[in-house]
Amino acid sequence: MARLSSFFVAILTLTPTAYSRHLRASKVFLDGRQVQNEYDYVIIGGGTAGLTVADRLTEDGKTTVLVIEYGVLSEAASLTTVAGGFSGMSDSQFMYDIRSVPQVNLRNRVISVLAGKVVGGSSAVNAMMTIRGTAEDYDRWGAFFGKNSHWTWEGLLPYFKKALNFVPPNADITRTANITYDTSFWGNTSGVYAGWPSYQFPATTAQMEAFKGLPGVEIASDSGSGVPGVYWYPTFMDPKTVLRSFAKTGHYDNVKRANYHLVTQSKVTKIVLDGTTATGVSFVPAPARGQPGNTAAPVTTVTARKEVILAAGGVHSPQVLQVSGIGPKKVLSAAGIDTIVDLPGVGQNFQDHGMISASFQFARIPQSARPSSDDLRTNRTLSTWSSQVWAANRTGPNSIATGNSAAWLSFPVISPRSAKLSADLAAQNHAAYLPTGSDPTVAAGYRAQMLSYASALSNNNTAFYNLVLQGGSASGLLVDLHPLSRGTVNVNPANPHNTEPQVDYRALANPLDTTIMGDIVRFTRKYYLDNPKTKDWGGREVSPGASVTTDEQLATFLSSSLSPSVYHPAGTCAMMPLELGGVVDEELKVYGVKNLRVVDASVIPTLPGANTCQTVYAIAEKAADLIRYGAPKV
Repeated sequence: MARLSSFFVAILTLTPTAYSRHLRASKVFLDGRQVQNEYDYVIIGGGTAGLTVADRLTEDGKTTVLVIEYGVLSEAASLTTVAGGFSGMSDSQFMYDIRSVPQVNLRNRVISVLAGKVVGGSSAVNAMMTIRGTAEDYDRWGAFFGKNSHWTWEGLLPYFKKALNFVPPNADITRTANITYDTSFWGNTSGVYAGWPSYQFPATTAQMEAFKGLPGVEIASDSGSGVPGVYWYPTFMDPKTVLRSFAKTGHYDNVKRANYHLVTQSKVTKIVLDGTTATGVSFVPAPARGQPGNTAAPVTTVTARKEVILAAGGVHSPQVLQVSGIGPKKVLSAAGIDTIVDLPGVGQNFQDHGMISASFQFARIPQSARPSSDDLRTNRTLSTWSSQVWAANRTGPNSIATGNSAAWLSFPVISPRSAKLSADLAAQNHAAYLPTGSDPTVAAGYRAQMLSYASALSNNNTAFYNLVLQGGSASGLLVDLHPLSRGTVNVNPANPHNTEPQVDYRALANPLDTTIMGDIVRFTRKYYLDNPKTKDWGGREVSPGASVTTDEQLATFLSSSLSPSVYHPAGTCAMMPLELGGVVDEELKVYGVKNLRVVDASVIPTLPGANTCQTVYAIAEKAADLIRYGAPKV
């Protein structure tokens, strides 16, 4: 940042003529006074999707693009540090400070709504887990449009390959840890890397192998193969530098093009519309941390000759649409916003992955499975060695982010009552579990989603269960990969323009979420405590506790301990047919508005059973081709 600051000090000392000349060749600006009056494309949001699309659209050297980003451009070590995986998220300056409304079914708890506020977006601060969902997750998206959709596993796989540069683990670690992978599911041309640490705890391998003691569990050959199972997966890391690899490093830092511009620390106030045609974007300087917006701040308006592309994420994309007059009329009217396009689905269909911490400890990890990650904290010799090899050549345990092995299992594998819950979900009055007064099209879309999930609950093609293995004696971060409840993200009616939107997860609104999470806990108990592969490890349940066994007891536990978020906000500008509450079509164009697309996690109609980052990269790569070449013929 010091280098950038010095650069702009130098610019400000130039004569007006030299100043203008220099700006035409510049890539990054600090405020709206420096940008050009018009560009071919104006992209709102410089995160995972926004930077990817900007990079691809400007590859010809002629197409001009401006990216408008709320956060700063930073080289902070907290963003690039690999060890532990959460360094970026722990740095509050790079995170939005948003709180949900009180969650009625969670004892009125208020939940932190986390998203990256920095160039690179959430790819700069996430846990670095490089996961994609199952093939059925993506086939489900296309099924909402019919048999001829290009939004399918086969339609997205080329973009998963294009999005990341896969570097295999080194041969020694592959052999000793028994890591499997299949390069046919990966590419090697992207500037965003999927790499591997140079060390794995033997306990991680042992815990992975222990899943073979449970019936029905498959060990998948590769995390990108599109099937549920237990598998190894890479990390968003450049293995040469052993630093986080993210949208900024892959789609901005090494891109030297005069037609690719970025303005930072800028808040978009609205999409400019001429009737129902998007013609540009207005923005102001972003307020200082902890300060409200300045209503007297100078407004910059930039024209988009071809399109406006909204890529502000699952929380802020619906807000930008709504303050621009695009959204549910009753929401906009309550906020005093004139409705230009009444689009009921904007801000609805909000989804995130639910998570609980169920703690289990192993008292006697066998010597063959040592050292464990616990030993790194308790064994001074191991700790000293770890520090030494990291200082010497950036190898060892400090090259591990949050881990590289996990279970992603279908519901019939983890629950004996999968068929019953499938039937129960199909038979529900689905609209009864949506907010009162939900638009009939939104209710129709929710019903279509629930019927698809009812089928998935009874087959082995969709992963509902996730347990990350970290090679320690205590573990149990359990994730419900396909929550059935749906929330909302709507503007604050009291102050829509200068406050964060009102985020309501509506956690556990569909009661079957409680039942499913209860069975997730029960299966995890089986893995730790009733498993021939772990029976000699001295397993002990710490939380929720051995006495918590019935559905009612587990429901009480969940009400006090469930987090409705693992920071994967999605679905609020859903890619679904308009009659199913959709906001964008299969080309990601906003219904009822010309020259406007949305490209980010908000278009995801149903969450994949995976961390969302790799999927967003693939969506962005596909979107760039849709913009340049139009929809493919199926």
